[in-house]
Amino acid sequence: MKDADRYAKVVEWSEEDQCYVGSCPGLMLGGCHGDDEVSVFKELCRIVEEVIDLYRQDGKPLPAATSGQDLVNRLQDVA
Repeated sequence: MKDADRYAKVVEWSEEDQCYVGSCPGLMLGGCHGDDEVSVFKELCRIVEEVIDLYRQDGKPLPAATSGQDLVNRLQDVA
């Protein structure tokens, strides 16, 4: 499994912007946007890989995972 797989990636329609918006909560602020949902997801995946590479280059630990069971465990810790 790649480190990028540990992070939930969200692509949703924005009525305000009239386009799809991609984000990766917990890893980075911002994201990407576009008219095609699949293209936005592919771009988001590329950006997530780049952000992880920047963490490594800076010698910083990656934030806690946000996907799958890791997310469930984090939510239970907060509750």
